[in-house]
Amino acid sequence: MKGKKILFACVPADGHFKPLSKVAKYYMDCGADVRWLVSDIYAAELAKLGIRHYPLVKTLDINANNIADLVPEIRTNDHLRRMTLYRIQYAKRSIEYYHDIKAIRDSFQFDLMIVDSLFPAIPFIKPLLQVPVVAIGVVPLAENSIDTAPYGLGLLPPKNDPERTLYKRLYQEMPNKTQEATEIFAELLQQEGIPYGGLTIENTLIKAADLYLQIGVPEFEYYRSDLGNNIKFIGSLLNIQSDKNDSWHDDRLKSYKKVALVTQGTVEGDSTKLLEPTIAAFMNTDILLIVTTGGKSTMRLREMYLAPNVIVEDYIPFNQIMKHVDVYITNGGYGGATLSIMHRVPMITAGLHEGKNEICARVEHFGIGINLNTEHPAPERIREAFDEIAKSNNYKNKISALADIYERYDSLKVIDHYVYPLLNIKDPS
Repeated sequence: MKGKKILFACVPADGHFKPLSKVAKYYMDCGADVRWLVSDIYAAELAKLGIRHYPLVKTLDINANNIADLVPEIRTNDHLRRMTLYRIQYAKRSIEYYHDIKAIRDSFQFDLMIVDSLFPAIPFIKPLLQVPVVAIGVVPLAENSIDTAPYGLGLLPPKNDPERTLYKRLYQEMPNKTQEATEIFAELLQQEGIPYGGLTIENTLIKAADLYLQIGVPEFEYYRSDLGNNIKFIGSLLNIQSDKNDSWHDDRLKSYKKVALVTQGTVEGDSTKLLEPTIAAFMNTDILLIVTTGGKSTMRLREMYLAPNVIVEDYIPFNQIMKHVDVYITNGGYGGATLSIMHRVPMITAGLHEGKNEICARVEHFGIGINLNTEHPAPERIREAFDEIAKSNNYKNKISALADIYERYDSLKVIDHYVYPLLNIKDPS
């Protein structure tokens, strides 16, 4: 890898940036010249890593922190409309990202681009710049298949012929439901002389990548008899020893036999959806509840819910706290779900938007937790789900078996195996 030049880029959200940052640091340590095009919200983190940051110039800096202000209608609870609004933003940013990348290439002749799986400029890069592109799948696999429902609906694989017929019809209807976004994307591609294949945006991105390296394992993904040849699984891409420089401890961890951890991630700011019902379910019980807010409403929640068994923090290093946790309660972030698997902690999931319904559905399908199928679970339902997991070894056994499979993967070495041929490097393995 020494002497190779790699440009990273990603959608500006933690779940997209953090997995790629591990790969970027690894290749930098291997001697590559690594640089990154991304929103200024990650400038400080890149500086800590010693990676040169290219700020967005042509690209509108719309990110997880400001999207609700710049696109207020995205707050809608209409699931399909919300999906379309996200896709519209991806479509509009695609050509803007490409122009920023093209300008960078004038002075930095990179040999390879590594991006997250929803980075919208993927289809422009290879045909126009003649540079290979590796996409890292930071969300569940979104590829269309005769064996699944369309991605984004949170539906389980078909169990019978009537469901297969239904899913076939949903695929036929999907282009019309996302037409506003796909028309924008298609027009931008065609302006650059790039054919548009009529697929959804996320499927176009998958097909356009030279390699699509999916975080996870086949055993935590729906079976596809028609899986694309460019799709490879790479394991967790999580460093189980990360956060080692952070420290957090509370003596109450020693006083309770059962511990629950709840989070809504860093994007969702409405604490009434999951945090508050979960606190209501557990406060003043014999279960220690640890709440992480992502920096939103921490003081207010502390003041509202004064109970000896409730801990509310902005952030806690999950790699440290997970070893104490019996059940992880989440709205369905993919990184958190993967970490929960690696620590063998069954889940209770309650999320619908931003693709979280797909993660929650997989938790249900593979029997590693309970999917509440809502963004507003009642406290009683949360407690019932906790008690069900606590009294049965089934969830623990299944997630432990899945963790065993994840542990067989050395993610960075797997990535090397697939990336080296693109750079004409002999695979040392």
